[in-house]
Amino acid sequence: KLICSGVDVLTMSATPIPRTLQMSLSGIRDTSTLQSPPPMRKPIQTQVSQVDDDIIYEAISTELDRGGQCFYVVPRISMMAEAESRIMELFPGIAIISAHGRMGRNMAEQNVAAFAEGNYQVLLATTVIENGVDIPSVNTILIQNAENFGMSTLYQLRGRVGRSDQQAYAYFLHSGESVTEQAAMRLQAIGDLSALGSGFDVANRDLEIRGAGSLLGTEQSGEAARVGFDLYMRMLKKSIRQLRGLDVPVVPRTNFLEIEEANLEFFFIKDSSSSSSPLIPASYIPDLDQRYQAETSARLAESTAALVNITQEWKQTYGIPLPAELQTSLKTLHLHCCTKRIGIDVVGIHNGDCILRSPGLRPRHLQKILELLPQTKLPNGLRMIFPSRLTNKDDRGEDEAEFTDNKGVMDLKTLLQNPMFGDDNEDSDENGGDDTEDWDALDREEAMAMKEISSAMQLKGKLRKQDFVDHPRYIVPDFASQPDKIHTLLQCLLPLSKAIYTQQEYDKTAAKIATELREKRELITKQRKKQKKNELDAMRINHSEMVNRQYGIGNGGGILNKPEQQQKRV
Repeated sequence: KLICSGVDVLTMSATPIPRTLQMSLSGIRDTSTLQSPPPMRKPIQTQVSQVDDDIIYEAISTELDRGGQCFYVVPRISMMAEAESRIMELFPGIAIISAHGRMGRNMAEQNVAAFAEGNYQVLLATTVIENGVDIPSVNTILIQNAENFGMSTLYQLRGRVGRSDQQAYAYFLHSGESVTEQAAMRLQAIGDLSALGSGFDVANRDLEIRGAGSLLGTEQSGEAARVGFDLYMRMLKKSIRQLRGLDVPVVPRTNFLEIEEANLEFFFIKDSSSSSSPLIPASYIPDLDQRYQAETSARLAESTAALVNITQEWKQTYGIPLPAELQTSLKTLHLHCCTKRIGIDVVGIHNGDCILRSPGLRPRHLQKILELLPQTKLPNGLRMIFPSRLTNKDDRGEDEAEFTDNKGVMDLKTLLQNPMFGDDNEDSDENGGDDTEDWDALDREEAMAMKEISSAMQLKGKLRKQDFVDHPRYIVPDFASQPDKIHTLLQCLLPLSKAIYTQQEYDKTAAKIATELREKRELITKQRKKQKKNELDAMRINHSEMVNRQYGIGNGGGILNKPEQQQKRV
């Protein structure tokens, strides 16, 4: 996504695993649902019951009477012979074919193809038919021992039927008394959620049953049911906010909008970060491969510090001084690093001022940034404006609030006392709990900010007022009259970018150290437990040896290891 700006990533799933769904619900990933079924499709009639020959006979005979075919699914290959015998007893002479994962090369595919051609009436299979099987003539599926399948597998198996305008039927047959509590919850959910397009609801119910798992680990499910899903999500979001620190969203690429006024020779009419424009002249690095490698490393630099290191390597390798055009391109790359680090997704001109839109910036971020700056104030020539919904001026009917150093400015300290805009209040639980509406509003704000950042590259042409008026933004006044526009923006943005980068690197290092200390503590705890266990074992051995020596017993096995010894001792 950094190299090619036009690349988008879309992940599609009928039933996402709990961890993936939880990432979407918590705002880490964006999500949307497609609930419109293909034309003429009908909801699959679902029945959950205990395994019974009468139900099997009725289901298969009803489908065969209307000229259709059936799927019969078992959880294990070892159960296929017994299932085939049961079907043959109910329907002597019926044509059955099997498919499972241990068949020879292409044998399962050939059997499924023969079944699709109508040569057989029942396909006896395992979960190999869960995906990629589309046979419109099959509109009845029976799943034996359904309690052994997961929620998404049950949903996918049910989706193998009903792929035409015929009414489809799905029978989930369980073994009765051996059904666990979680299995019963899964079967109840799959029986209740039978409407078309209910995959998202099925995944959500699976998330409630199994939990969300580990975001950064390998566990795909967890124990969210112990505290309840809603409370778990709120606890997770609060913990994320407390751990993120200076969590200004880093945009993948800043959109420098073109300027239509002919009298403004603006530097970002041609985007120097585009991979289609040459960065290093051939006169400086003659070798084509080395030049492309150097350009790639420069364009992928995540900070101005990384760009400085790359430039120093170029000087040592290819000589000094750098060509003038390369110096200009490097200044533009420095500017791109600054805007991405600060969270600026759109830059443009409006009424002679430079507007730098930052949808993800919040007052709590500004407070931390100001604390990191040398004079605890914005650089000269840079202003900051928040829309009214992010300030305490919304009740006064004002559209926006500007943060400057003049008298009568927005009181940032008072504003940050509101947990809606500031840091999370640790005493909120003692004062009656968190305000659910404030939490929901904050979640919506963050989700909207991420959507604005992801859609920033779609803006084209001249910057319009509606493109920035509802978002936090930096402003450089009278920017159109500045002779060196790149230098002006770098003077304003470099201090902010360096402060944010330094603090974020410090937070990363602190988190890494904390992780290492935690692992060391866990290792020390394990070693102590092992040492204590070894000491207890040694004490038991010593005590046993002492007793044996005291009573004159050898290695026969104990104090009273023989009947005659027991009688003698009595």
